[in-house]
Amino acid sequence: MKRKNFTLIMMALLASGACSKDNITTLTTGDTTTPASTVDVPGEDEEDNIANTNFARTVSITWSSSSVSVDGDENGIVSVSGTDVTIDNTATGEKVYYKLSGTCSDGSLKIYSVNKQALELNGLNLTNPDGAAINNQGKKRCFVVVNGTNKLADGSSAAYAATGDEDMKAVFFSEGQLIFSGSGSLSITASNSQGKASLTSDDYIRVLASGPSITVNSGSSAGHGIRGKDYILIDGGTISATVAAAMKKGFSSDSLVVFTGGTTTINVTGGSAYDSEDNDYSGSAGIKADYAFKMTGGNVSITNSGAGGKGIKVGGSSDKGVYIFTSEISGGNLDIKVTGSNYTAGDVSAKGFKIGWAVKSGTKAGNWGFGGPGGPGGPGGNPGGMGGGSTYSAMTGDLLVSGGSVSVTCSGNEANEALEVKKTLTVTGGEVFAYSAADDAINSASTFTVSGGKVCGISTANDGLDANGNFYINGGIVYGSGAGSPELGIDANTEGGFKLYIQGGTVVALGGIENGASVSQKSSSASWSKNTWYGITAGSTSFALKTPSGGGSGMYLYGDATPSVKSGVTASGTTFWGGYGSTSF
Repeated sequence: MKRKNFTLIMMALLASGACSKDNITTLTTGDTTTPASTVDVPGEDEEDNIANTNFARTVSITWSSSSVSVDGDENGIVSVSGTDVTIDNTATGEKVYYKLSGTCSDGSLKIYSVNKQALELNGLNLTNPDGAAINNQGKKRCFVVVNGTNKLADGSSAAYAATGDEDMKAVFFSEGQLIFSGSGSLSITASNSQGKASLTSDDYIRVLASGPSITVNSGSSAGHGIRGKDYILIDGGTISATVAAAMKKGFSSDSLVVFTGGTTTINVTGGSAYDSEDNDYSGSAGIKADYAFKMTGGNVSITNSGAGGKGIKVGGSSDKGVYIFTSEISGGNLDIKVTGSNYTAGDVSAKGFKIGWAVKSGTKAGNWGFGGPGGPGGPGGNPGGMGGGSTYSAMTGDLLVSGGSVSVTCSGNEANEALEVKKTLTVTGGEVFAYSAADDAINSASTFTVSGGKVCGISTANDGLDANGNFYINGGIVYGSGAGSPELGIDANTEGGFKLYIQGGTVVALGGIENGASVSQKSSSASWSKNTWYGITAGSTSFALKTPSGGGSGMYLYGDATPSVKSGVTASGTTFWGGYGSTSF
């Protein structure tokens, strides 16, 4: 993957206005060996509010099947050739509000502007068989007010022949920022065979809290669904993206993807292929963000059925010292389902949620572990894990979960981890659930810490919860289910000199915990049956959990007080962990 110089990226983010000073949250660099660097996630920016811009005039443009009518163009900035419209507002420099409407199956709009502008889409149904339906070459803010029902499309044979050095990367393309508002709907369909996207900004894309309904559909030879080069920020609205081409993404950004509200649904069916530009194989993804993913609110649902496809991918492999920021989830609901197999031609793994990259410097051969002594009243000898812990010469990519709900399932028979973090994973609150049919449910390449919230990892082929570094459980409710010996419910990289520490919270492990774990909680054990509800009580903590259809022998429990287990209960509370947990029984 081609990567930009880190300093240049930071400068570009500052210059683009991504580092808004109002109501911001700071993301820190994911690598502690480099000088501390931060980037501010876009927050409330008054310049993105159309009400704060005064427009000099309004120009109305209406398409019909064979002609275009223009009203209010006192300065003669609009020219019409058949049903193709060009706006050249480089001389007056006025801020103009354009009202666009009408229906045309062979028309287009191209804009040159040196200042802010607004496009009101009000019953616009515009198809350009040759390329972009709307091509904005202006590099300033472009407000898009969506009212009524609107449709934009290209054609299957669209050549996207650009003029000179101009870009034309999507059905709706803009050099500058695109800020969406309004109560209407916008549907964008990319049918081209040129790899061109549905909606793209070479700056950023933002959907405001008062945002519209936006549906993008990119065909099997087209491009991404929505691409914001600098970032994508979803504050509201209803977004639906469907992408069918190999290697393409539902949302794509060279920097940040941020959700604070709204409802977003992404469906990806394209798989993997050889990328001649990067000289490597690449897979599809629901969301691709090169530097960070952040979620504070809203609802996001992602499905990917493509071979080698991922639900969310943050960062990528590099040998040039490119570091990414800590991704954060503090609110909202995130649901990811990956059903594709691995793409064997390029060894592209199908994964649910992957953050960061790591360079493996070698593999330490491991030995079979031996059962350790049980705690007071506990299991006299938890199964030990098998070796094979990895060491890394470089790694980057951290995830902090402090709230919200995260559910990731990776059910392909050849898929990999459901949730994989290439450096540290920290959970202080919220709910995290992961299921994998072929590898670890949750894996951290470095330290894994749980101090609050609810965390569950179920794997039918490997460890439920796994850390390649130290694993600290200091609080919360933790449930891990492994496939069976030598795979464990909860594992740490003992072979690499690390350890599992259970120092707080309530913990349940089907199939045992890592041999040599340091346990300060009280413990107990029980046998278990598949697909059965169990009531768990440890002091003031009480909840119910459902066992999977298979896994390792023995249920091992740890808590502030000696845990008790009741089999065959009826879950009667609010469910969580994808239906594997309930607040009461």
